Formats: sequence, C-alpha cells, structure tokens
Amino acid sequence: MKVAVFSTKVYDRKFLEVANTQHKYELAFFDPYLNKDTAILAKGFPAVCIFVNDQADATTLEILAAQDTELLALRCAGFNNVDLKVAAELGIRVVRVPAYSPYAVAEHTIAMILCLNRKIHRAYNRVREGNFSLDGLMGFDLRDRTVGIIGTGKIGAIVSQILKGFGCHLLVHDVYRNPQVEALGAKYVELPEIFSKSDIISLHCPLMSDTHHLINSNAIEQMKTGVMLINTSRGALINAKDVTKGLKSGKIGSLGLDVYEKESDLFFEDLSGTIIQDEIFLRLTTFHNVLITGHQAFFTEEALHNIASTTITNITEVLQGVACANEITA
Repeated sequence: MKVAVFSTKVYDRKFLEVANTQHKYELAFFDPYLNKDTAILAKGFPAVCIFVNDQADATTLEILAAQDTELLALRCAGFNNVDLKVAAELGIRVVRVPAYSPYAVAEHTIAMILCLNRKIHRAYNRVREGNFSLDGLMGFDLRDRTVGIIGTGKIGAIVSQILKGFGCHLLVHDVYRNPQVEALGAKYVELPEIFSKSDIISLHCPLMSDTHHLINSNAIEQMKTGVMLINTSRGALINAKDVTKGLKSGKIGSLGLDVYEKESDLFFEDLSGTIIQDEIFLRLTTFHNVLITGHQAFFTEEALHNIASTTITNITEVLQGVACANEITA
C-alpha cells in the first residue's frame, strides 16, 4: 500500500522506516502540512498519514476522497483537526495513536513547573553572563502546595502521581473519575474550586467544544493571585489574549506552554531568520515569568518509537480487515 506521510521531519522518517521494515509499505514523505492546497500531493495514495498541525477539514477530505484516499492515519492522540463527520460520509476511515508515551508529556509538565518555580531559565542566562545575584530567583517548596489538575486520563494520572511524591495536595477535575488518581488521595472537585484554591493549575484534557478556551478571563478572575498555569495538552484550551492580560495584572504569576492555539504557523520550524507576525505570541515571549517550548513534551525516543509502530499497526489492521481498536468515528 502507498502511504502519503505529511509534515514530516528527519526523526519522523527514521522511526517510521524502522517500524515499516517488515510491512514494506510504500511510504512517501512530504514536508508540507496537509491542507486543501497540499492535498493534491496525496493523489494516488489510498492512505494518508498526518500529525497535529495538519488540517483534515471538510474541503481537504473531499479532495482526498476524490483522489481515492480511504484511510487517514493520525500519528498523534488528538483529532480535533479532523472533521470526523465528513470523513465518515466520504467513507474515509480514521485511526490514531491514543497513547504513545504519557510519561514523556507528564515528565515535561513537571520540568516546566520546576523550571518556572525555581527560575532556572533565568538563572541559566544570568550565570552565563557572570551574574550570580539571587535577587528575583526565589521560588517555593512544592510540598504542601495545592495543585489543580484538569483532566485525569493517562497523562493527568501520571502527573498526579509525580506531584504526590513531592507532597502536594491534589485537586482534580474530569467528567470521568480515575480510581488510580483517587487512590493517591486526590479530591475530585468542580472547576471553580480548582481555580480558587490551586497554587498551580495544569491542563491535561482534550480539546472539545466545551473545553475550547476553558481558561479565559472569567476563569482567571477566580484564580489565586500569583497562580502558576501549565498547558502541555492543546493550545486552544487557553485564550492567549486573556492570559496575557492576567500576566500583566499579576493574577497569573507564571505560565508554562508547550502548545499554542495558533502554533501551526510557528512550531516545528526554524523561524530564527524571519519576523514572527503573531503579536500575541510575541507579547508572551517578553514576560520573564513565561516559559514556552515548541510542542516538544512528547519528544522522547520511546514516544517516537511507539507512535511509529502503532501507526503502522493501525494501517495494517485496517488493510487486513481486522477490527482496529484505535479507529475513531464521528
């Protein structure tokens, strides 16, 4: 089978080629993102493989279907960039990688918390310039601090476990209760209680219609002054404009982002020689208490291996007519 793989980097090709050794699918790697303008590249490919910033909207899917594409294989967990209803109507099956390495994202979340709290990013730059002053670098003990975790799936559960080891008090929120999280002594509460009582809030929920801009001016107003906010889930969970205002007022004491709502125009590319046009993103980078990484929380050897192997397995199961546990429908 021929598979068109979009938005690929060197590391994507390396791990997919290894995973494909036994299956010997004809993988064609394309650098551009998939969208209505680049979908023509997939002509003649029964399967198309995409990542988080590719756009499989109605128009793009119609083009793919007209070119005889029958399978859309996501090499990621989120699928908010796919119009599942239209895909179903066009007869395009959709599969994903629901869990590649929850430890990778969870550990990156903790790294951001520690870095922001102890001002490691600022200290690093100071020492390189010969400045050993400690002014402005004071943090706080994580022990006995209250952490609010929104979303207690696999990643949220691991974050809870790690923070429990630090001696934190855990307030959590999810539409479904996770017994493993409850066993840690975490307390399931409604969002207003998380907002009002948490010293740190970390987001680990999927992007859906009811979680879009979950963190907005209303939510921020309910938070403790000086709260730390971390998002390693989906960019659009946060209204960046409202968060910027929260940073300026001091309501938000520190912010860690591995995702950004309009990241498709920025992340995974070297833009060091260009002028970034996103004014809100640029404004965020001016705050000393903001730490941004370019969607790298997932980026470990284990995660890339699991993404590649699961993607190839998903394609194989669909091709062989076997029920695929990772298939998603509208």
